[in-house]
Amino acid sequence: MNGPSDSENSSLLRNHRVSLPRGRQKFVAGVIGCLAVAIVLRLCQLQGYQQQEFTARVLRQKTMREMIPARAGDILDREGRILATTIRCSSLFVNPEELAEHPAEIDRIADALHFDREKLKSRIADRRTQQFLWLKRRVSPEEEKIVRALNLPKNAWGVREEYLRRYPQNEIAAHVVGLRDIDGRGRGGIEEALDVQLRGTEGHQEMLRDARGRVIEIVDTESHPPVPGDHVVLTIDAALQVFVERTLNELFQQWQPLSCCAVVTSPQTGEILAMGSRPGFNPAHPELAQDTDWKNRPIADVYEPGSTFKPCVIAWAMQQGILHPDELIDCENGAYRMGSRTLHDHHPYGSLSIVEILSKSSNIGMAKIGERLGNEGLFEGITAFGFGRPTGILLPGELGGILHPLEKWTSYSTGSIPMGQEISTTPLQIITAYGALANGGRLIAPRLVKSIGGKELAPVVSQIIRPEISRWIVREALTQVVEAGTGKKARLEGYRVFGKTGTAQKLDPETGGYSHRKHVASFICGAPAENPQVLVIVSVDEPSTAGEHYGGTVAAPPATQILERALRHLKIPPTMEAKHEPLPRE
Repeated sequence: MNGPSDSENSSLLRNHRVSLPRGRQKFVAGVIGCLAVAIVLRLCQLQGYQQQEFTARVLRQKTMREMIPARAGDILDREGRILATTIRCSSLFVNPEELAEHPAEIDRIADALHFDREKLKSRIADRRTQQFLWLKRRVSPEEEKIVRALNLPKNAWGVREEYLRRYPQNEIAAHVVGLRDIDGRGRGGIEEALDVQLRGTEGHQEMLRDARGRVIEIVDTESHPPVPGDHVVLTIDAALQVFVERTLNELFQQWQPLSCCAVVTSPQTGEILAMGSRPGFNPAHPELAQDTDWKNRPIADVYEPGSTFKPCVIAWAMQQGILHPDELIDCENGAYRMGSRTLHDHHPYGSLSIVEILSKSSNIGMAKIGERLGNEGLFEGITAFGFGRPTGILLPGELGGILHPLEKWTSYSTGSIPMGQEISTTPLQIITAYGALANGGRLIAPRLVKSIGGKELAPVVSQIIRPEISRWIVREALTQVVEAGTGKKARLEGYRVFGKTGTAQKLDPETGGYSHRKHVASFICGAPAENPQVLVIVSVDEPSTAGEHYGGTVAAPPATQILERALRHLKIPPTMEAKHEPLPRE
């Protein structure tokens, strides 16, 4: 039997179609219409409103920020002479991603700059996925010209402008100035201490690059220029500094010590006019320096001050009213039993005046003054003069010396500390304390910086002893050290010079006691005594010439040479007629 035909099937299907109610049809049509509108609006939003955001995203993926270095500020002496400055220079870089597959080009570069071929290939291979590698920084114009002549592909190499630090005075004041490393960071001296002020602030610019990393456009329309660093003016006088360092060179050659140093100050202002240290270094060639060359001895060498400490103790005892300038002290004919030990002087003395105790450097006389003060009084005086803590000078690496807590002092301390033992100081601490003796009793923190960015720095001052005491110490006592005592080699025609010698035994690490062979010889002096304008200290660590280690022999002559030059250089007129008997010839 035959089934239904195709036309019949079609008719059946039409007859069985589900017919939606008209209301539901409108609802479905409305939903579809809303979806279509939403899609259209989203497309418009993507194409319109979010176009800037997508553009920004693409730009962020293709832009790079290049920092623009700031020029570091200059360092100048008090007269405006340049101690450190900055010049523009070029640095070369390569694109390892481009060069890694071209060994012949690498060989050409290596030959042009006298590099080892294989080492350069290895450096580039290690960075083959990167687009930047310093080839050589701070190149000379000749080296840049040679590389340009190679006609390398543009995207294989490039030149960046940088800054190069220059030190026109070479090794002069190197420990004071310090240096800047290849990345512009301050290392040592003022360069490190005032790195933030000198460095300045980097600028930057945004650049668009292509898929291969090549810069094709600068897209940053706003200017972000670098801000140069501040200029720093020091209290140092470069002309005087040169003489000081020449004198130290001669001293170093004559006595062959482990080290030596000198400081020149103005006691009325606390300004440091010169500060030198040997051995030294040349900041233009730091790679040649030994480890010991970097040490700034005036602030980092710590030793027992010996007899140079005595005037400070006497001044403090007078300030406390327990010592009078016209009294006599029995020095026991050179041997004095103090507790369980016996103190000795170099010569047997009977009764000595305060002036004679200083000029003859009597340890027994000083020990008896220590007994009057007691340990608490000694400790109070020592801290009043600034010992036991850094002076606060704007230099890195300053030490505060060694001052044990009072509770660790013993009966030995009562006699030892007044003669400059059981305490360690730096040369800068000693000359700062003497500044208070020379300026009317005012302890002035040493100043190395006059101004930063044109702004003057104010001194820090505190009154520690009465003016009449300081004047007596300088004019009556310390002048006699030079006129008739251990500092005779410091006499100068036309000036009343005051000073004090120091010869300190160093501790022997093997025995734990004082060495009879190793000494620190020092001498501090100043002039004119009537109104001191210049102070000089010279310290010599372990002078090696056999039999000669005393401060009056080793340190006094160079200190006097520096003092005389400073007085002339600063045009300080003589204050007295020549009346000395001729000095003995060496």
